[in-house]
Amino acid sequence: MTKPNLLMIVPEKWSSLWTAGLDNSPVRPLVHGQDRYTPGSIDYVLSFRPPPGLLKTLPNLKAVFSLGAGVDGFLADPDYPKQVPLVRFVDNTLSAEMAQFVLLHVLMHHRHQRLFDAAQAQRKWRQMVLPRRTEDTRIGFLGFGEIGRVTARHFVDLGFPVSAWSRTRKDAPGLKSFAGEGELETFLAQTDILVCLLSLTRQTAGILNAKTFAALPKNAFVINVARGGHLIEKDLIAALDAGHLCGAVLDVFEIEPLPDSSPLWRHPKVTVTPHIAAISQPAVAVQYVIDGIAKFERGEKPDNIVDVETAY
Repeated sequence: MTKPNLLMIVPEKWSSLWTAGLDNSPVRPLVHGQDRYTPGSIDYVLSFRPPPGLLKTLPNLKAVFSLGAGVDGFLADPDYPKQVPLVRFVDNTLSAEMAQFVLLHVLMHHRHQRLFDAAQAQRKWRQMVLPRRTEDTRIGFLGFGEIGRVTARHFVDLGFPVSAWSRTRKDAPGLKSFAGEGELETFLAQTDILVCLLSLTRQTAGILNAKTFAALPKNAFVINVARGGHLIEKDLIAALDAGHLCGAVLDVFEIEPLPDSSPLWRHPKVTVTPHIAAISQPAVAVQYVIDGIAKFERGEKPDNIVDVETAY
């Protein structure tokens, strides 16, 4: 039986990891830019952000697999072949790692850890810096999928009031749910720490903007671990400089790597991390692709196929 061809469009430094993981597998791996292939020979694609227009040149493509939970790198391509199933990567480990990242930075903010770090550097003994009461510190999730559910459970257990805004009403223990455009401002007005977990779509692009920040309470704190395209960076800096927001943690950016010239690097109220909140492990991702291809080859549909019109 002929093995299906899997075209991997991945960073060069990663290609050997994926290829090694697919040795002796039921698929034949090909690395874009390294291996020769004819467009008509490609059955499946594995990527995160393929070159625009490339996928439409593969006439026999059966499915596309994303290396991450986000699929905006595919849907940003106006020529994406919408008849081809697009499968997002869902991994419990990734969800747990994202939850850890958000929990870490919320608690560092809530317990004033950076203030104590600065005091240590100055050899100052500062005890009288009291955090706001946990039950009065309202955490709001902008977007509430699997990662949101995993993350919210931790904050509920710690006694934080937790809410979420999404397209449709959600039901989870301890959660106050807001839904639809008409309830967005009400959600923001009762959120002290805003965590963006949205998928990047035409509707959500630029949602972290001046209007959104103004709707938050004074001294609100913002964390973006979704996509850089959600944030209008100049609006964030303006809200921070005006004192309306007290700080932000950013793991994702419109341009990555973040340019040296970006004022975000040097802003005293901004923490920058290099898109590391959760990282796909090659061995896990490889198995997910092998299992998904096996289902397609049997005429079945794997889980987590994306509706390319809504990006969900």
